[in-house]
This record gives sequence, C-alpha cells and structure tokens, in this order.
Amino acid sequence: MDIRAHDTAVVVTDPQNDVLRAGNPAWPLLADALRENDTVANLKRLLDAASGGGYGIFISPHYNFDTDFAWRFGGPIETMMHDAKMFHRASALSLDGFSGSGADWLQTLAPVIEDGRTVVTSPHKIFGPSSNDLVLQLRKRGVTTVVLAGMLANLCVESHLRELLENGFQVAVAHDAVAAPRHPEFGDGNAAAQVNYRFLTDTVLSTEQVLEQMATGAVSAS
Repeated sequence: MDIRAHDTAVVVTDPQNDVLRAGNPAWPLLADALRENDTVANLKRLLDAASGGGYGIFISPHYNFDTDFAWRFGGPIETMMHDAKMFHRASALSLDGFSGSGADWLQTLAPVIEDGRTVVTSPHKIFGPSSNDLVLQLRKRGVTTVVLAGMLANLCVESHLRELLENGFQVAVAHDAVAAPRHPEFGDGNAAAQVNYRFLTDTVLSTEQVLEQMATGAVSAS
C-alpha cells in the first residue's frame, strides 16, 4: 500500500474526552490499554504529521443526542454509554455545554481538529460509519486509501475498518493509536481487535511506520 498525500487520508474515530481523558466513565476499562499503547501521544503524532504533510484528516465522532436516549434496546456497551450519557450533546443543533464536556475533543488533539481544514463528519450512532457521511466525504475528495486510528479499537475502529473495506478503500490501521476496554467478563477488547485487524487488512502498522511512509508521500516531498 502506498501512502501519498494526494489520495490518502487519516481517519480518526472518537478522539473525545469520554474515552481519552483520564477519569472518563470508561476509564477503569480503558486505562491500561491507553497507557500500554501510548494512544494519546500516538494520535497526536499522527494528526500533527498528517496536517504538516498535506494529508486530508477526517474525524468520525460519536454523539448521543437527547432524543437517542429514548431508544428501546441496545447491546451492552451501547447501553453502558447511554446510561452514563457518554458523548452527550443536547441536540444536533446545539453546542450548549459542549466545550470541555465528554463529547468534546481531547484538548491536546483539538488544535488540528479545529484548524478549519479537518473534516468532521456527521456522527456515527453506534459503532460503524454506515449512519454518517464519512464515505461520501472521502469519495468527494478523491480519497482511495485510509490510515485509520482512534477509539474504541474493537468497536468503532474495527467497524469503520470493515465498512471502509466493503466500500473499496485500501485501509492501513495504526495499531498503537487505538485502545479498547479490558472487561472482567467480556475479555480483552484490545487484543481481540489486534487479531481481527490482521485478518481484515494486510497493512497493520505502528504509528512510527505510518509516519515514515507519510513523510515519503507528503506534499513537501513530491
């Protein structure tokens, strides 16, 4: 896979406080994987390099609006997120109380996300991008190759990986710019995701390997 600025984009799922900031509602399940992968630092390195190298950056966020809490059923993680009001915004038309909330961007990642060039898609509602406009936004900009990272490794990241592959994109996963829950009953989501990534795509790279390839394909290098 060639990583080149003219047709490759970085896609990050859920770079938000409710899964990345210390003390978030899922922190007891996520803290170990976040520390071991050095996820936040690697996400920052990836976003900074993409911004500096002329790569498109796309954020696929998770928002739960007040109306979503009327849903009548859901899986265990979905239910947990709703019960804790994770990623909460009052509505699609309101940013009241958004700044600094669990739905807001992690502060260290916000400068690139809010630089006026990064594309923030409409929200995905459970795990995958089938309910948002990510694929449309990528297609409209001529993107054929995606470098994927973010949260949660075994849920939103993996669901985005599957959907993007089904839509004909080449996808590389930055395997240490992700993290997933370690649940006492369900098991190690991070380990499960890492196995599945390798079954799904032939390009699973460290952040350092991604940065090396991005530097070669950057606008300034062409």
